[in-house]
Amino acid sequence: QVQLVESGGGLVQAGGSLRLSCTASGRTFRDYAMAWFRQAPGKEREIVANIGWSGGSTIYLDSVKGRFFMSRDNAEKTVDLRMDNLKSEDTAVYYCAADRWRVGRRSSDYDYWGQGTQVTVSS
Repeated sequence: QVQLVESGGGLVQAGGSLRLSCTASGRTFRDYAMAWFRQAPGKEREIVANIGWSGGSTIYLDSVKGRFFMSRDNAEKTVDLRMDNLKSEDTAVYYCAADRWRVGRRSSDYDYWGQGTQVTVSS
């Protein structure tokens, strides 16, 4: 098993920036694919981005391309999501997820989840 804890959320004005961090425990972190999901009130959970073992990342949400950037640091066992030019529609709980084998885009592709961190963007 791997344990995941998100941090860095908060209240920010539209146009501002935040950096979310996910800290992992475990002895084989570098073997896991990682992802960020988000869930807005009344909405389905959706993938934001994922990243493979070697650090190549993919942004899936067209609405955040060019504004959000995902990276990982295997030495520190952390995964970050840098969010620039935030908009009110980015308001959601953001979740970190991990899987041993797949670099998927569905919630069901991931075996391990953090508890989430709230991001609220005011206009």
